[in-house]
Amino acid sequence: MIEVVTEITIQAPIEKCFDYARDIDVHTQTVWKHTRERTVSGVTSGKIGAGDTVTFQATHFGVRQKLTSRIVHYERPHIFVDQMVKGAFRSMRHEHHFRKLDEKTTYMRDTLKFEAPLGVLGWAAERLILKRYMYAFLQSRNRKLKALLER
Repeated sequence: MIEVVTEITIQAPIEKCFDYARDIDVHTQTVWKHTRERTVSGVTSGKIGAGDTVTFQATHFGVRQKLTSRIVHYERPHIFVDQMVKGAFRSMRHEHHFRKLDEKTTYMRDTLKFEAPLGVLGWAAERLILKRYMYAFLQSRNRKLKALLER
């Protein structure tokens, strides 16, 4: 299993950061445009919450795919965790942590854990391609989220 961790400090209150991070409309605005990511079922607009599911459709590595996640842990405004229930990975868990640094500053930490399918081939893909790809994806999304929150 691979673990990718990203950290960012945002000049915005913790509640606002938490709510933007779980907003489906904000999510689709902040992901890479070339993936053409969109929601196709579950919560397709607005804020996702405890027990909710969402299915995204996107193109990664030239392959159109769907991924369905459920919010399995939710403590506003400190943490929410989405976990894949159906998709291309063997498993995927994404933890979104928020810590208030002061009234106007929030520390956000994402921890993404995933395991590719296909045995030895998946193991190699995780280490040679997917770890860097997923790190870059999260870093890009978090920078765009920060820009939205700080404007």
